[in-house]
Order: sequence, then C-alpha cells, then structure tokens
Amino acid sequence: MPNIGFVKTSHKNVPSSFPIQYGSSGNVVIDLQQRLISIGHDISPDELGEYGQGTRAAVESFQYHRGLEITGTCTLTTWNTLVEACYRLGDRILYYTRPLMRGDDVADLQRKLSALGFDTGKVDGILGRNTANGIADFQANAGLHPDAICGYRTVAEINRVFFSRSSTELVAGIKDRERLRNSPKTLSNKKILIADGGGLGALVYAVKHQLVEANATILDISHPNGAIHASIANSANVDMCLSITLALDTDTSTIAYYAGHSYESPGGKRLAQLVVQHLKKYFDSAPIDCRGMSLPILRETQMTAILCQIGSSCNIAESMPSYANAISAAIAEWVVSPIE
Repeated sequence: MPNIGFVKTSHKNVPSSFPIQYGSSGNVVIDLQQRLISIGHDISPDELGEYGQGTRAAVESFQYHRGLEITGTCTLTTWNTLVEACYRLGDRILYYTRPLMRGDDVADLQRKLSALGFDTGKVDGILGRNTANGIADFQANAGLHPDAICGYRTVAEINRVFFSRSSTELVAGIKDRERLRNSPKTLSNKKILIADGGGLGALVYAVKHQLVEANATILDISHPNGAIHASIANSANVDMCLSITLALDTDTSTIAYYAGHSYESPGGKRLAQLVVQHLKKYFDSAPIDCRGMSLPILRETQMTAILCQIGSSCNIAESMPSYANAISAAIAEWVVSPIE
C-alpha cells in the first residue's frame, strides 16, 4: 500500500464529527482525499485539504462502486467502508476478535477460501466465526497449525493453492442456494423480522398483519439504524429480514439486496426482484429500481435480507393496502421459489 501516513488508521481513529462534506477543509479532508486517491479515485481539480467538486465526485464514485447511498457526502458508513478498502490481504494478521475485523483483505481471504471449497459464509469482508472456521479448516488441510490465525504463512499457502486452481466458483453461493432449495415452502412458522427504518410504521404494521394471517411468526422493530436491524435479526435467528424506510427527496423506490466484493445474495436478489414485479402490478409507471447494495442491513445479516426504500412517487399514504399486498405476495412467492 502507498506509504502516505494513514494506512494504519483503524475504525477507532475516525474524525470527531460527520458528515464530511462539500465545503469542509483541513487535515480530515486530506486524510479522506489520500484514501480515495490510493484506491484510484481522482479528486482533481481540488487541492489537498479542500472538499470541492472533485472530492465530491470521487466520493460519489466510491459510494457507487461500493453499493452505498450515493450522496457525495462522507458519512460514517462511507468513512468506515473507505478505511476497509485500504487493506490488502497480507497487510495485517487476521483472526476472530471483538469487534470483528473488517476490510477488503478479509473479503479477499473469504473469496479465495470459498473458491477452494472452504465455507466462510457469504463474502462480506467481516471476519466472523464462519470465516475463522474456514481459516482453521484450510490450515488443517494444508498441514499448518489450525489456530484460525491468518498470518504470513497462511496467506502465502492460500495464494499458492488458489492461483494453481482454475475454478473460482464459491462454495458460499453453492451452500446458500442449496439451503434455500431445501427450506420449507410455506410461510407457516417462518420467522421474519420486519423493521421500520423511519416514516413507514403503518406499512410495517400492514405487512405484518398479512403475514401473521398466513401463520408466519413476525418480529417488528422501529429504529433508524440498519446495523441495529441486522444485529437483532441475527440474534433472533430469523429466516428472513425485511427493512422498510422512506426515501427522502427522491421519487424513485429502491428494492435492494446484498451485493459486494464480487458476491451477491441469491435469495436476496430473487426476493428483491419479486417485490419489484409485484409493485409494478400496482404502480406500473412509478420508478422502481432493483439494486445490489452493501448497506449494513444487507451486509451484516446472516440470512436473506432486503431493504425497501420507498420513494414519494408511490404516494404511500393513499396506496398503503396496495403496497402491503405487493410486499406480502412477493414474500409468499419467494418462500415457494426462493431462487431462480
């Protein structure tokens, strides 16, 4: 990595206030700009330390390629993702710890182990127990001490074996699709978390009511932070997670599923596509996108998850029953046919 004085910065060493945005200046902007430059995002014509049009365009480009909200403003989520993007496999020792290690080096490790047939869970750049188990399994198979600590010797052996193989199909995707194929094809007793991310509690209630009538077990929460939604969903070990939020200042609705680090959730993509299809039956002229993203609610959940960001063009206040019908019908169809 370029030796420009910031690469050792961790998630703990973050600016004292967010967002960092157009018009900001000083050392924090220099740090932001150097990180962007190091991974190929041009900030010209801005000078170092000045957050102008060039820096905003670079942030927008980074957000687009990382599946984040495209705002041109550096939020805490954007900052943390940028910190992660500066790590390369071999830069540091990787192991299971609290808080969990995150970074592009972790994602690269997961991708390579998964391509070699070792299950690390989905490729999300988060070193959890599944990834630690995958490291230990590889080490045992390679004749190394299976301590689940990925240091220089383990990285070197992973790279040696990985680059000698021709197939790069990920076992994570194979196992995810197999799990979905073998799941019960009924909503009865299906455990679903429905989260209100802000402004749409009535819609959450309407969807919950319809799914309860189909004998699903529903947990509902209201919190603006998608990472909280993911944490609760994981702790409750639900089968599916649905987060609904009002998209401010836009007419376009976005139905998002997890995609990142050259991996996408097969179940999440299928469910998101079904929600879009059913919404189009009621709102055929409304702009509705289906997009792979890497926001915390999608990245950090261990089960199929989607995020429904509802734009103003759907006129949700007057169309609540139609919207609830569309989402509920999509979930019911997904349970029967969870992958394409």
